Amino acid sequence: MESTQKYIDISEIKRDCLVLNDGTLRAVILVSSINFGLKSQEEQTAVIQAYVQFLNSLEHPIQIVVQSRKLNIQPHIEDLREKMRNQTNELLKSQMADYIDFLQELVKLGQIMTKKFYIVVPYNPAGDKRRGFLARLSEVLSAGVSIRLKRERFERYREALFRRVDNVISALSSMGLKAVPLDTQSLIELFYNSYNPIESETEKLAKLDKLRIEQ
Repeated sequence: MESTQKYIDISEIKRDCLVLNDGTLRAVILVSSINFGLKSQEEQTAVIQAYVQFLNSLEHPIQIVVQSRKLNIQPHIEDLREKMRNQTNELLKSQMADYIDFLQELVKLGQIMTKKFYIVVPYNPAGDKRRGFLARLSEVLSAGVSIRLKRERFERYREALFRRVDNVISALSSMGLKAVPLDTQSLIELFYNSYNPIESETEKLAKLDKLRIEQ
C-alpha cells in the first residue's frame, strides 16, 4: 500500500521552515486579526492604504491562508473544574459550577469556530520566475535526489528566506498586525491538525524532542 507521504509536497520540516520536494523552502507566519468594522472611516482608510503599500512592496509571491476550526474548550473546562475542586469559598465554587454549566450549554447550542490567519513566504533557490513544463517535470523526476540539501546551502537559503520573513513582519506591523513565524514544533502541529482534523481533537501530538524522527 502506497504511503500518503507520496502525495504530500513537504519533504521535511526543520529549522522552523518547510523543505518541499522540489528543493524550495517555505516559512509560515501566524498573523493576528483586527476588527475592521469597529474602526472609524479614517482608520479604515489608513489600514487599506497600508495594505496596498504592503502588496506593492513585495518582490516575491506570498500565500494568504485562513483556517477555520471548531474551538475545543474542553481543556479550559477541565482546568476550571480542577480550580473549582480546590476552591474553599463555597460562593465562588457555586459560581464556578454555574459558569461551567453555561459553557457546556453554549457548546451544545452551536459550534464555536475560531479562525487563524497565516502568510506563507516562499524561497526558490533557482529564482521565482515561472518555469516551463519540462523544467517542472525534471524536478519531479529528480525529487528524490534534490530534496536533500547540503547543510551549507540549506543554511544560506534559510537565511535568505527569513530576510523575507522579517520584511513581511515589518510591513504587517504598519497595519497594526502582530505576526510571528511558526517554529518547527508549531509547523508540525499545524500540518498534523490539518491532515488529521478528527484525531487531533483527542490525540495530541508529542513534543518535538519526544518525536521519533528518521535521519
